[in-house]
Amino acid sequence: MATQKYQEQISKYQTELIKLRTYSSRVGWARLLCIVLAISLIIWQWPVFQWLPTCFIFVSVVIFLRLVAIAVDTSARIRHLVLLIEINEEELQIKAGNYYERFDGKEFAPKLHEYALDLDLLGRASLYQFTQRVESEPGRRIWSEWLLQRADNREIEARQEAAKSLAEVLEWRQLFQATGKAKPFTAATEQHLNTWQSFSFQTFTRSFWSILRWVGPLLSVSFLLAYIFDFISFSAFNIYLLVFFIATGYISKLATPAYHQLGKIAEEINTLSRYLACIEEMPANTSQWLEKRLKTLITPGEEPASKQVLKLKGILKRMDYRLNPVAFIPLNILFFWDLQQMIQLSSWQKAHSHKLTTWMKTLGEMEAIATISTLVYNHPDWCFPAMQSTHGFFEAKALGHPLIPEAKRVSSDFETRGIPMVNIITGSNMAGKSTFLRSIGLAMVMGQAGAPVCAKNAVMSNMQVMSSMRIADNLEESTSTFYAELKNLKRMIDAVNAGAPVFLLMDEILRGTNSLDRQKGSKALILQLIRKQAAGMIATHDLELAEMEKEQNASIRNYHFDVQVAGEELYFDYALKTGVCQSLNASILMKKIGIEMNG
Repeated sequence: MATQKYQEQISKYQTELIKLRTYSSRVGWARLLCIVLAISLIIWQWPVFQWLPTCFIFVSVVIFLRLVAIAVDTSARIRHLVLLIEINEEELQIKAGNYYERFDGKEFAPKLHEYALDLDLLGRASLYQFTQRVESEPGRRIWSEWLLQRADNREIEARQEAAKSLAEVLEWRQLFQATGKAKPFTAATEQHLNTWQSFSFQTFTRSFWSILRWVGPLLSVSFLLAYIFDFISFSAFNIYLLVFFIATGYISKLATPAYHQLGKIAEEINTLSRYLACIEEMPANTSQWLEKRLKTLITPGEEPASKQVLKLKGILKRMDYRLNPVAFIPLNILFFWDLQQMIQLSSWQKAHSHKLTTWMKTLGEMEAIATISTLVYNHPDWCFPAMQSTHGFFEAKALGHPLIPEAKRVSSDFETRGIPMVNIITGSNMAGKSTFLRSIGLAMVMGQAGAPVCAKNAVMSNMQVMSSMRIADNLEESTSTFYAELKNLKRMIDAVNAGAPVFLLMDEILRGTNSLDRQKGSKALILQLIRKQAAGMIATHDLELAEMEKEQNASIRNYHFDVQVAGEELYFDYALKTGVCQSLNASILMKKIGIEMNG
């Protein structure tokens, strides 16, 4: 359904684009005709100007200026359609598994995290890269935070409700995304705005400047008129120019720091205004989560946030006149131009700057919820998990890995109920143990972010995922692989000992030591986890660990992935099964690379 809709959207927008480009071409020819007509009339009436040709020239100029405005508007609409086509084409590419060139959020990856590295959360070919539909810096950061930090059940349910309500308003979501693509709201802009919130306008808040704002231009214009009508001499006029030039130049020097803070980001502030306007025009919905965010932008009795930001943009645009000395110097001398803008800027900051952080956060959260809505729309067979208040509960039907294309994905049913419970997964090499652990982890991370999970049905406790899967040495810290794993396991043990609601995912624990110590240590760890009322999963090749189920039947469950062997060929079905794995494949694989196993 989603694929067909995206194709229909592309077709519709391409048809509109062809019409608009044809219209734009006609407008261009009309502008040229106006120029030719005006020049012809000027040549025809030269050197004696007649009233009728002059009127025609004036009308031609007016029409030309109107056509210029139409051309600018048409160009903006063409760019918007191009962006919408790109968005829909990108959705088709993502559904086809081609998303590796998108923004991957690697910059948000923490150095140490409970599960981010093991679950491919950030970076190339990551969950973030696959899911994100965020264009602004606040949106990119907030979506990473939602994936890195679990929400409470109340917030999760609120996000689910909000995502459902936006899932079907495809055109609004894509309009919202296209707004950001047109001129991204960057980290530099966010930093400038955050810095500017604390910028001191103390100089221009004194009553002296408020008085000079009106008295200065009045005196300046009066001197100019006095010179024009010969009330003062040329030398006196020159003294006036010098004095006012120095005075206004001093004011401009005082205004420069504030201008440098904001002067170069007027267009991106305009993007923020358009973003907020788009949110304010969001289709009516019944989601309390969305209504709460909307209230941060529209306060009864006040202008909407988008218009307030647009006023800031207008002030900055007027300050940009200082880039054109020919226009700026006369304006500054006559009307104390910089002083006028600085007082307006100070007034705006006093009234609204404290709201900027809230507005940017609202923007980021709306992009994050739109990301979840896109997942809902693109994957109608996925489900929102029901959240349990009890610890140690996870149940899923047809659970799969969200980053594996649907055509290749193998889904399995799995459940673990209550504490203590350690699920041991045995299996052959490459049979799917690690991938399944990641499927469980990603389901929990996505569910606790408020997103749908890759399953037909799911129920889960709100638990902190902690994993120990990818372990590497660290030459910078002189840390061996074994010691790195011990540090990782210690964090998990400390969390369990503290009684934290955690769900552990461990793959081949204690792999950096000899087989005897590994087996002994692994058994001791499992028994300790059971004593401390822990819940989790361990993937292992060590079949001895699976024997522990006989002694700890109430707290250990065995699952496995197996392989079918035909001659020297291996066949995997990647399906989770109960019990202990009975088939091994390491010897066959070693033979294939040339190791002689006969001896």
